[in-house]
This record gives sequence, structure tokens and C-alpha cells, in this order.
Amino acid sequence: MQKKTQLTRDPAGESMSPAPPAAADRDPDARWLVTVMNTAFLALLAGSLLRYLLKHPDSPRLPWVVGLSIALAGLQLAGHWLGRGQRPGRHGLVVLGSVVVCWVVIVLLAPSFAWCAVPLIYTGLRSLPTRAAVTLVAVLCALVMIAEWRLADGVDPHLLLLPPAVAVLATSVFIYMRRQADRLRATVDDLIRTRRELAATERREGTLAERERLAMEIHDTLAQSLSSQQMLLQAADRTWDSDAAAARGHVRTAESIAERSLAEARRFVHDLAPAGLAEGGGLAEALRTLAGRESTDSLQVRFHRDGTPVELPDRVQSALLRIAQGALANVREHSGAANAALTLSHLDDQVVLDVADDGRGFVVVPPGVRGASGTPGVRGASGTPGVRGHGLPAMRARVRQLGGTLTIESTPGEGAVLSAAIPLGDA
Repeated sequence: MQKKTQLTRDPAGESMSPAPPAAADRDPDARWLVTVMNTAFLALLAGSLLRYLLKHPDSPRLPWVVGLSIALAGLQLAGHWLGRGQRPGRHGLVVLGSVVVCWVVIVLLAPSFAWCAVPLIYTGLRSLPTRAAVTLVAVLCALVMIAEWRLADGVDPHLLLLPPAVAVLATSVFIYMRRQADRLRATVDDLIRTRRELAATERREGTLAERERLAMEIHDTLAQSLSSQQMLLQAADRTWDSDAAAARGHVRTAESIAERSLAEARRFVHDLAPAGLAEGGGLAEALRTLAGRESTDSLQVRFHRDGTPVELPDRVQSALLRIAQGALANVREHSGAANAALTLSHLDDQVVLDVADDGRGFVVVPPGVRGASGTPGVRGASGTPGVRGHGLPAMRARVRQLGGTLTIESTPGEGAVLSAAIPLGDA
């Protein structure tokens, strides 16, 4: 459970930082500064007491001065220990008031104790809101000036100007540093909040990207396979009575596709890697196997590789194989082609996959333009929007994620060529 930070606001409406004593307990430098201030107070107190003993050994005020000195030392240390781990509460303020009262009394009895006010100024600024602290500093400064005037032989302008100058300087620096600390703390809080919001945004974007990726994987594997099985089973149903052998051939082909789909599904669940790549041999072998598997009596698919083969990143191989699968599924279902070709070209700075067919072709529409069916990218041979699914958008998304480009060239009656180019430097 997150610990709440206690904030206070001074009468002027200034937002105050969390209690410095608590910060002192957490910050070694702050603890060191508190120790220095307490040591300085005790040293000044001891020095003033020693001076008084040497100057006034027979004074009737001596027992009072000694007793008040001991009380001051005890109260100063008690105030430090009461304020550890939290902002000085009621008890801490009572102790601070007691220290100030004792100091005032001892200064009236022995003016040499006046400079013990310097550590008290720090304690007041550290413990009180700004206005109350400034008021306390002004009172302490006035008492120091009175004590110095009593000790001096005549009027000394230096003694009248030095205490106010020291008090104003110390107070101004302390208030400035505290406000700077408040601003820095607010900036850090803003940065932490911004970092959390950014992390949440990245998680949301990652979730959406993963959903899109899973949708493309499902479309390019299970959906395409189920579509092929449906077509084969429908063909088997139409020819079952007239040509039982052909019907059984369709059923066996559908069974083979179902077996491959099962392997894809298992691989999909395991690590989302294409089964063709997982079997070894790299992208070229996977494309060659794909071409042989997609070849039928009505559609012949050939594979060709150009250029010097280079090792491709896994995500590039996976994307190109998925694009080839989706493109051949579109050729088989919509083009009416008799021949198709897969060409993998290794160029100097990029790898290019071309999928060409000699089907009926279509009218290419720019990706940003949508037909009447709402599907961007293609129109049928007659000019009407073709019946398409998520294939082309999924291909474009895959290529775009790798910094590449997807182009389609087609003319009605003259087939089509789909080309996916991926730069090797960005991949």
C-alpha cells in the first residue's frame, strides 16, 4: 500500500514540502546537516557558558545561567529526537517554544549567549511555516542586536548592521532552497506520473498491436485453410454421384489441408512461428514447399530464387511466408488462374517477394480509396468492387511494420503481380 505524503500550506498559500525532519531521516546529507547544527548550538552554548564563568565567577546569576544552559542543551536534543520520522507536531512545537523562551531568558541574564540564535534560526526555519519562521527570525535578530548593544562600549554601527544582514541572508537562502526543493519534488512527481501514463499507453498500444498480429496470423493460417477445405468439400459434394473417385480425391485433399492446419494451430499456440519455417531449411525451402503444396491439376505454382541468398531475420521470413500464403489463397479462390509463380529476390539492400498469376486480373484501386463494398485496394474485372477479406490489409500491415512497401500491378484479363519489398537495413 502506497504511503501518503503529508503536505502543509503556509498562511501565504505557499505549498510546503513534506516535513524536513522526515527527509532528514531518509537523506544522509540532511542527517549530517542536522547533526552539524546541533553540534554548533551545543558548542556556542558551551563557549558562552565558559565565557560567563571566566568573566563573572562570583555573579549571583551564575546558578540560573548554568541551569538554563543545561536546560537549553537538553531541550535542543529532545526537540531533535521528537521530530525524527515526522513533521514536528504539537510536542515538537512546544519544545521549540521552550528552547526560544529559555534562550530569551538566558540572553537577558547574560548577553554573551546571543549568538546561540544562529542554530535556532535554522531550527525555526526548518520546523515552522514561512511566515511564522520569518517572524521568529525577526524576534531573535532583535534580541541579538539588544544583547550586542549591551555588551558594546558605545554605539557600534557594525554590531547594529551585522545581525540583520546575517538573518536576512540566512532566511532568504533557506526559503529559496526550500522552494527550489518543492519545485524539484513537483517536477519529479510529474515525471513519475508521466512515466506511469506512458507505460500504460505503451501497454495499451502493445495490446492492440498484438491483437492485430494475432488477427493476421489467424487469417493467414486457419481462416485460409478452412476456406480451402470448404471449397474442396463443396466440390466433392457436387461430384459425389457422378465421379466418386474425384470426390474422394477432393476429400483426401481437404484431409491433408486439415492436417496441415492442425500443425499450424499447434505451432500457433506454441510460439506463433510458421510451421514451414519451423521445419527447417529457411524461407526459400518453405516457399518451395508451399508452391508444391498449392499446386493442383487446375493451378500450377512454381518457385524461383534470384540473387545471392543471405540470412534473413526471423520476423522477415515469417512475414514473407505469410504474405505468400495469403496471396496464393487469393489466387486460388478469386483469380481463376492456371499458373502462378513465387519469386524470391535477394538484392543488395532489400529482399523482394513477387507473386504473379495469369488469372482474370482486376482494377487496382489506391489503398486509401474504398469501393462500394468498403474494401480498399482492388476491384473486380468488371470494375465493381471485388469480394475480399482481410488479406491485402493484413499484408500491407506486415510489410509496413518492417519498413517495406507492398505494390500490386494488375489489368483485367492479364493477371496480377503482388510485390513485397523489405529493406534489410530496417529489418
